[in-house]
Amino acid sequence: MKSIERRAREQSTGSAGSTDRGRGRNFMSERPLVWAFIATIGVLLGLALAWTLLSLGGVLFSVFAAGFITLGLDPLVRWFQRRGMKRGVAILTVIILFILVIAGMLWIVLPLVITQAVTFVEQVPDMYKHLQSQEWFQDAQAGTGGIIGTVYNWVVGLISDPNTWATIGGGALNVGLAIVGGISTGFFIFILTIYFIATLDSSKAAIYTLISASHRERVVGYAERIMQNVGRYLSGMVVLAFFNAVFSFIVLTIAQVPYALVIAVAAFFITLIPLIGTVLTTIVMTVLALFVSPLSGIIVLAAMLVYMQVEAYILTPRVMSKAVQVPGSIVLIAALAGGTLAGLPGALVAIPVAAGILLIIKEVVVPAKARS
Repeated sequence: MKSIERRAREQSTGSAGSTDRGRGRNFMSERPLVWAFIATIGVLLGLALAWTLLSLGGVLFSVFAAGFITLGLDPLVRWFQRRGMKRGVAILTVIILFILVIAGMLWIVLPLVITQAVTFVEQVPDMYKHLQSQEWFQDAQAGTGGIIGTVYNWVVGLISDPNTWATIGGGALNVGLAIVGGISTGFFIFILTIYFIATLDSSKAAIYTLISASHRERVVGYAERIMQNVGRYLSGMVVLAFFNAVFSFIVLTIAQVPYALVIAVAAFFITLIPLIGTVLTTIVMTVLALFVSPLSGIIVLAAMLVYMQVEAYILTPRVMSKAVQVPGSIVLIAALAGGTLAGLPGALVAIPVAAGILLIIKEVVVPAKARS
């Protein structure tokens, strides 16, 4: 008797489903214009949403950049708290330090870097002439059939030609607009970062209230761990990049390489990209040191090779011990993708995003699969 009732229910359910599907087909066949209109509206809404996101790309990037800087500064706030400061005082202290660092960079470091950068571009041809007069370079050029000389001529001509920089920037007007836009974006990120630092806890609490009570505790736990790990990762990378920049400046000064400050500042930002940043800066610094003398090139190369070993086996394990570790392949993929989309800032932002995704997989996906 129960089996008969079950078959009857299945038949009724099947007939209802077929009726619904039949109604859908009838609607499409009887009112094709209405269906086409609804589908067109959906496509247009999708395109409008995509266009809006593209138009707001700069704003979204600024918000994400400010958020990542805030997460990178949050471990410093917690460090002050562990030293006995109340959170409000710790936040105020970090904000003041952040303002002082930015002001110091703008008023002291930035003018020197700009002056050295302009002078470096102007002096490149003279530096190349000095390089050509060195015996080792003449021997290397003769041994390679003039290939090294041709490559150096092309690189020097490219760097010293003002049209190169105008072409890269899209013309003088676009270069000026890009500088103004970069300054305004940096100021917006600066103000937004201060606001995010001051309201981090209250903002997180407001967002957590949107989560259903049954899942809130678990989601909050995962979110806090993810943000803490990403913050540790960001602050650790800044510390390692600072060590690299200071060491690079000292080595370049000892090797008597000119414009050591501008090279060290560039090294700071490039080495924020782990795994490949230090390698890139080592290659560039060695090539620039060769403009001075072979001995300077050997000193820079040897010192940076030693530093890379110290960084890999001593500094990185100590600084990044509590942060999520990102495999080298993921670093390369994330840096390439972010750099393609938004240049160097995109590469810097993409790696913490990859770190957060890896942490979600480790903390959420893998345990869920193990329980199933």
